[in-house]
Amino acid sequence: MKLIGSYTSPFVRKIRVMLLEKGIPFSLLEDLPWSEDSKAPQYNPLGKVPILIDEQGKTWFDSPVIAEYIEALHTKHMLIPPGKIGAVEVRQLEALADGIVEAGIAIFLEQKRATEMQNPEWLTRQHGKIKRGIDALENILGDNLWLHAETFSLADISVGVILEWLNFRLPDLGWQSDAPKLTAYLERLRERPSFQETRPPEI
Repeated sequence: MKLIGSYTSPFVRKIRVMLLEKGIPFSLLEDLPWSEDSKAPQYNPLGKVPILIDEQGKTWFDSPVIAEYIEALHTKHMLIPPGKIGAVEVRQLEALADGIVEAGIAIFLEQKRATEMQNPEWLTRQHGKIKRGIDALENILGDNLWLHAETFSLADISVGVILEWLNFRLPDLGWQSDAPKLTAYLERLRERPSFQETRPPEI
């Protein structure tokens, strides 16, 4: 399999961790979707990564779709529960993680603009999304080892990846001060080989 994407994208990293956890061989073809010579539009009309090219040459894009495909294709070491309700619960946690990091990306890009061009109200809205999302995850985790049913799942991959992205791109956010349980949880995730192997070079 071939995975197209950047080393720093949290959505690409989610899929990389998932593939490693399942022991599925793949090669990463680095592509920066913001660059003029990006090849992403050739495979995804939206020009976004990650993009997975399977062994039959079929193209899959959007990280939740790719995750669903990988889980359906390789049932060994399941990362999405087989039961319908459990699966939806895990996918909702994935959606929450994706929403948090999308707000973080919005802040990161807005702060690249000249200060006088930035929209304070827009930034406040994005910070609010992150704060509420982190608070929700802190409550969901509680004293549990993992986020769903005491079993490591796609939910943990999704959340761990976005927490590290926040530390990487928005180090002044300081989410840890209000989320001690999530902070300890992230340290556990960092010990997994799949997380160690996929850390962006800049971290």
